[in-house]
Amino acid sequence: QFQIAESGGGLVQPGGSLRLSCAVSGITFHWAAVAWFRQAAGKEREAIACSNGSGGAFNYIDSLKARFTISRDATTNTVWLQLNNLNPEDTAVYHCAVMTVSRCSGSTFDVSLWGRGTQVTVVS
Repeated sequence: QFQIAESGGGLVQPGGSLRLSCAVSGITFHWAAVAWFRQAAGKEREAIACSNGSGGAFNYIDSLKARFTISRDATTNTVWLQLNNLNPEDTAVYHCAVMTVSRCSGSTFDVSLWGRGTQVTVVS
C-alpha cells in the first residue's frame, strides 16, 4: 500500500530550525518525485521544493531558497526538508506529496498522494 508519513514539526522560536521528514512506502522510491508544500491558515497551499529520483532538487519560492533545503535518502526512502532561521511567517502545516509522474512539479494538480501534514509553529 502506498503511504506517506511526515514528522518533525513542532513549536520553535524565531531563528530556530527544524528538520521535517517524509517516509514513503509502497512505491519504487527511486522513480518517485517527492515535494514539500505548506499551507498557512487562510492561505492557499504553496509548493516549497521537490526532489526527483535523478537527484534533482527544485525550489519554488525564491525567498525560501537560502533557508529551506530539500534532500533525500534512498536507503530509508525518506525525503527531508531542513528549515533554518524560521520566522513567524513560516507558521503553517507542511505537507509531503508524491507526484503523479516521476518529475517534479509545483502544482497541486500533479500530486498523486498527500501526507496528512505536520504543524510548524514559530512564536516568540
